[in-house]
Amino acid sequence: MKFFIDNNLSPHLARALNELCAGQHSVTHLREKFDHSTDDVTWINTLAKEGNWVIVTQDRLSKGDMEKEAIRRSGLTVFILAKQWTQIKSWEKAQKLVHWWPKIIEQSEMVEAGAAFEIPCKPATHKARFKTRKL
Repeated sequence: MKFFIDNNLSPHLARALNELCAGQHSVTHLREKFDHSTDDVTWINTLAKEGNWVIVTQDRLSKGDMEKEAIRRSGLTVFILAKQWTQIKSWEKAQKLVHWWPKIIEQSEMVEAGAAFEIPCKPATHKARFKTRKL
């Protein structure tokens, strides 16, 4: 499985997740594959052509219909951090995302491509669930 971390999350976090997944999955930050100023529709369409990518973003996908439509058409699975994630500091964000990561992998492997989920800001427990997100 290939995971793609959007520009609104730290490249350091993406590298850490990639190391934790070594040998099983890959985690790539936007800046490792594209110029940092690449517009969302361009990188979404590129990933869609390559296939088998899962996007993890903090973007609320509220910039406009073009971005949402590109995600819908892409057939890519996307995980969106809930709004509350924007209120926490980088170390806590890293801790929570690492804690959620096994559930993100598991969910990605179970669903048909093109699904969208919101990752709650609460701790990942055995009862914690993703909220299905409509784009």
